Amino acid sequence: MSGELQAETRAVHSATNTDQQHGAVMPPIVLSSTFSFAGFNQPRAYDYTRTANPTRDALATAIADLEGGAGATVTASGMAAITLACQVLDPGDLVIAPVDCYGGTYRMLTRLAARGLFRLRFIDQADEAQLREAGRESARLLWVETPTNPLLRIIDLARMRTLADACGALLAVDNTFLSPVLQRPLDFGADLVIHSTTKYLNGHSDVIGGAVVARSAALHEEMAGWANVLGLSGAPFDSFLVLRGLRTLFVRMRQSEANAAALAAALQASPAVARVFYPGLPEHPGHAIARRQQQGFGGMLSFELKGGEAAARQVVERLRLFTLGVSLGGVESLSCHPATMTHLPLGPEGRKAAGISDGLIRLSAGIEATADLVADLQAALSALV
Repeated sequence: MSGELQAETRAVHSATNTDQQHGAVMPPIVLSSTFSFAGFNQPRAYDYTRTANPTRDALATAIADLEGGAGATVTASGMAAITLACQVLDPGDLVIAPVDCYGGTYRMLTRLAARGLFRLRFIDQADEAQLREAGRESARLLWVETPTNPLLRIIDLARMRTLADACGALLAVDNTFLSPVLQRPLDFGADLVIHSTTKYLNGHSDVIGGAVVARSAALHEEMAGWANVLGLSGAPFDSFLVLRGLRTLFVRMRQSEANAAALAAALQASPAVARVFYPGLPEHPGHAIARRQQQGFGGMLSFELKGGEAAARQVVERLRLFTLGVSLGGVESLSCHPATMTHLPLGPEGRKAAGISDGLIRLSAGIEATADLVADLQAALSALV
């Protein structure tokens, strides 16, 4: 029957009513670090939580189901998920990554490449000339973020699959910004899908976690094996909290998206704003691709102020309902100044190459009343005009 149910229903009912001992509707949290053997040389299904845990497995099953993958490996953080995906690499292998990737990803890739663990090349994945040039190289991993962070560029996943084939590379897609509610990269040929479950999947800003979803069973086994070897596995309690978050994921995403669309419209009307970056706007360069490969435009947006850093500081300090913080995807709205926060690791030259100005502000639209968020943003902007 589960195959006949809509994804929204499956998310709500994942692992519910499965407790055979007490009939608990919500699955119990199994916090034990170790499990007894049935007897000498008779291991049970679980022996040690770093290797496997019932609560973590319940979350992994739910995420893999929503993404349409063969399996998911739940990790201790989003960066642990990225680290795990990089275990497919050997010294000398080439990684092709976006020039405007998340600052934490940029920092990790550049530092590991500097140690000779792999070779690294950054390209503008929206530039066809750069894509053609990259397609002439032999690579092991093609890393994609779409929409990108923080400029919300849309990358054509079908085109990235073609590039990966030309390079002989695995295609890894960070789907944190949209979640499987609004985008399923495996449907467009991705081999790995990466999540910071800290963000939309959990949705309540009280968990650090990650996940790697694999297209094939063999690749999933490889990911699970490396997570065990390196100790990257997520904790049972954190897994329980993310599983709780999944149950409201669809309704949260819809409200966040509605709020983001209203905020984008308000920003467009402000004379203090130079540019608005939101794929839901028809004039956005990636709007047509987003409509083709997404089921919505998401709750993230950014905008560039005419007054540069001074104006950005003034706006974030005047906002009341948008907490200044580095995360995203929670029920509460957040503001972020990428140049001094999430993308500080890129340095001035890296940010310039990525198109991230000092006047850029990123917003994560929460699930508050739309009118309240719009009014708060308008009030903050009014000080600039």
